[in-house]
Amino acid sequence: MKPGDDHQDWEDEYASPPCFMHREPISGEPMTSNTRSWADVKRWRKVERERLGRIRLTIGQEDRRRYSENIALELDRLVGDISGRIVGAYWPFRGEPNLLPWVESLQARGIVCCLPVVVASKTPLVFRQWRRGTPMTQGVWSIPVPAEGQHVVPDIVLAPVVGYDQACYRLGNGGGYFDRTLAVLRPRPLVIGVGYARLRIQTIYPQPHDVPMDVVVTEGGVIKRVAATS
Repeated sequence: MKPGDDHQDWEDEYASPPCFMHREPISGEPMTSNTRSWADVKRWRKVERERLGRIRLTIGQEDRRRYSENIALELDRLVGDISGRIVGAYWPFRGEPNLLPWVESLQARGIVCCLPVVVASKTPLVFRQWRRGTPMTQGVWSIPVPAEGQHVVPDIVLAPVVGYDQACYRLGNGGGYFDRTLAVLRPRPLVIGVGYARLRIQTIYPQPHDVPMDVVVTEGGVIKRVAATS
């Protein structure tokens, strides 16, 4: 899937007068306290998203498979018995951990699984039931999504990350869809970020529209949310 969480789609609502716009953000380094307008944060995130995306793509196929298996084991330990629950998964994209085998193992245990679908620009995602053999179509960024099917409200949502911080804020692909969705889903699901340990950064400089995840799971373990630093 994946709709990220910090794109220009938010600009009309959260734009700030530009300051320090003449300065190029330095990839991998934090901004100073006086370069944090929304305009500056957007520019910084764009550079970080590109840097972390390149890092993710350097992970070899065998390592990616092994990391995905480790993440699946961590997820099993984290969620425990989820009989009767609905799990929102994602279709792996640009080197993201492939958890579809784990999702299919959930279905074998009688758990309903679903995938997110963008139905319109600047609107929350909907979730459609999915299992192997479901007719698919191309969604945003040509990611496969269920072509039709019943809409469901997940109890647990897996949110793939481009990057993440200790406060469990997510740097996504830049579409804004995940934040819009988490802001309106009722009841709020357990939101589990999924990514690789090497994608952790000091902070994403969270803004009013950013919605934190509850935990992040990587091949190295579970990161629980702590308060964001200013």
